[in-house]
Amino acid sequence: MILLGLSLIFSIALCVHVVRTGQQMYWLMIILLFQPLGGLVYLIAIVAPNVLGGAKAQKARQTARQVLDPQREYREAGQAVEDAPTVANRTRLAVAASGLGRHAEAERLYAEALRGLYADDPQLLLGRANALIELGRSAEALPLLESLSAQSPAARTPNVALAMGRAYHAVGRQAEADTALRWAAAHLPGFEGMARYAVFLADTGRKDEARETLAEIDKRLAKTHSHFRKEARGWRDLAAGAVG
Repeated sequence: MILLGLSLIFSIALCVHVVRTGQQMYWLMIILLFQPLGGLVYLIAIVAPNVLGGAKAQKARQTARQVLDPQREYREAGQAVEDAPTVANRTRLAVAASGLGRHAEAERLYAEALRGLYADDPQLLLGRANALIELGRSAEALPLLESLSAQSPAARTPNVALAMGRAYHAVGRQAEADTALRWAAAHLPGFEGMARYAVFLADTGRKDEARETLAEIDKRLAKTHSHFRKEARGWRDLAAGAVG
């Protein structure tokens, strides 16, 4: 009974905090229906970052919100576009749409933004190219990426190389794909570059090299901090699925 009473007091206090600080009202339902777990989630996601501050606390809040409401950023970005259809707001919505796998919508938004002063914007060109690749339209993505690479040496980033490698691979230009993907794997932070290179190697019959790349991924994964391991395992699984 004592624990039940303490749990109720804890939940009521958090509900008061929700109302007074203007948080989303769905937190009230989470706190009250899932006592005391819902309250603990709210404490970690909302209260702790406000009290402690700092990058790690903010990251914890963003992660918890993403888990509880994965479409929140998409909704807010959509509302921002309705309020003011600026290039920045369209780009924000395109990024959110891509994160939810809505690549056709993302491609349309990027295309709408690539006009006038922003016709050669590197972020928009890369975003649209990646959306086209995900839609299986790599032949349309390549001119965008080649235009981007021709802008300046600074535009030839690992992310651009990764996209070019994927597009070259899709259209059958394997020598160029190998060069781009190998460079991206060596220079892109995280595991995506290595994973996609392993997939390319496996797809082109170079299974031994693909296994070596997978082994290197496993080696690095063992040293990866727990906060980043879930995402890293996703890329590792992609590579492993191709290697077989």
